This record gives sequence, C-alpha cells and structure tokens, in this order.
Amino acid sequence: MKTNTINKKEIEKFSKIAEEWWNPNGKFKPLHKFNPIRIKYIKENIESDLNIKNKYKPLNGLSVLDIGCGGGLLSEPMARLGAKVVGIDASDRNIKVAKYHLKKSKLKIKYLNTSPESLKTSEKFDIILNMEIVEHVENVNSFIKQSSKFLKKSGIMFIATLNQTLKSYIFAIIGAEYILQWLPIGTHDWNKFVKPETLTNICKKNYLDLKKINGMTFNPILNKWSVSDDKSVNYIMKLKKI
Repeated sequence: MKTNTINKKEIEKFSKIAEEWWNPNGKFKPLHKFNPIRIKYIKENIESDLNIKNKYKPLNGLSVLDIGCGGGLLSEPMARLGAKVVGIDASDRNIKVAKYHLKKSKLKIKYLNTSPESLKTSEKFDIILNMEIVEHVENVNSFIKQSSKFLKKSGIMFIATLNQTLKSYIFAIIGAEYILQWLPIGTHDWNKFVKPETLTNICKKNYLDLKKINGMTFNPILNKWSVSDDKSVNYIMKLKKI
C-alpha cells in the first residue's frame, strides 16, 4: 500500500498563487533571488562529481527529475544546461503555468501533474531535485522513499530545505512572512521544518549516502544569497544512491 505524500492544504496554498511563478517581483520574488545560487550549486556539484568539461552544456546527456517543480523555475535552467528534464508537481495549476511558460522559452521539458508515489515510469534518473519541497509534504519518510526509487545507482539527489531551529522560525516565518512580507503569511509551517540529522537518517534508510551539506545564507546588505557553513536556517544536501 502506497502512502500518499500529498498535503492538500499545501497544494491549495501554492495553486492559489500559481500565476505568480514567473513574476520576479511577485509572490515568488524570494525564490527568484534564491534561484541563481541553487543553479550554481547543482551545476558545480555535478561537474565536480562527473568530471564534466563541457562549459556550455555541462548537463548534456543527463536526465533530471525535478520533484515539486512548481512553475518550472529550476526545470528550465536545467534544460538550458543540456539536461533531459521531467518536472512533476501535485498542483495542476502549477503544471499549467510551467507548460504555458515552456511555449515562450521553447525548451523541451516533460511536465506532469503527479507526485512521486503516483509517477508511472520505469525510467531511472541521473539527478533528482527535491528543492524546497520536503517542508511541504505530508510524510517525509515516504516522500524520500518514493523519490529514491527513481534515482539510478550512483545517481545524485539534491535536497534543499529549512532547519527546525529558533533562528529559522525568526528569519523564515516572522521575518520573511510577517515583517518583510517577502512571502505570503502561512507559506511555511515551522513544525514541518526538518533538522539535517533527521533528514540524513531518513535518506540513509533509503540508500542515499550524504556526500555534502551546506548552509545557504542571505546577505541583506548585498541583497544576495551565498553558500555558507551556517545551516541554522536554509541548508542544501548532495546525496548519492548506493
């Protein structure tokens, strides 16, 4: 019996603001600011792992599954870097927005309105992206288990999420939602944030070996994100299927 990882309240929340995905000054403005550092991190970690020399299309020939792809903010850059991309999302409206934007960008991406446990494919992927998604699912254990099924042996999974600390509550909820109003109030639920050690253990049970973990911090003076050693709010993991 499959466990349903979809949290209907979370899906409804993001479906309501789906049209905002590609507006850099809209409700997803923080994600647009966050996106360049995410892309750089993924690209550099794949290049170093696979010893890729192609500067223009470093992901050429690699298959990517972008889980919880939203409007395609990460799927499109991955395709531009040469990857064969499949993006899935449990929100039908998100997928419609992603497909609509795809007509403008003229990239080849397969978008599906589904979740990992309902994805019908025998394909195994070189890379799986679980970016800013585990804090919105119903069951993290089941979600990682279902996601891991689609990763090739020695394939790479990237997970980016929020730590469950007092600092993350102050910065990600009080600061970002209530004071700075970067995000709509209610975007995040602190009780669903996951500590790195908890997530590492869940991944280990599902044959995912932690290779690297970094923090991601925002500098308000420079108005930009950077990779750091501070994992107290945002953090990102690179895992390998064993």
